[in-house]
Amino acid sequence: MGEAISHNTKGFAMLVLTRKKRESIAVGRSDGGEPMLTVTVLDIGGGKVRLGFDGDPSVSVHRWELWERIRPRGAPDQPSDAATPTA
Repeated sequence: MGEAISHNTKGFAMLVLTRKKRESIAVGRSDGGEPMLTVTVLDIGGGKVRLGFDGDPSVSVHRWELWERIRPRGAPDQPSDAATPTA
């Protein structure tokens, strides 16, 4: 099967979704407004998935390994929404 995911979910269950190429998920705002973030599968191949992120520019998006290096010491294990999106 796949590799185990090691992110600390702070006791919350991890939502696992299956998407095909050109399919998306919406993140945030259940009040009927626009989602804070839309994630779209752009390409699948060579053991990699290429994702596109579209949404509110105030929502921070980082690769996990980069987030671990740039987050403030003592910060929670989940990214905040204060920085500019980064690929």
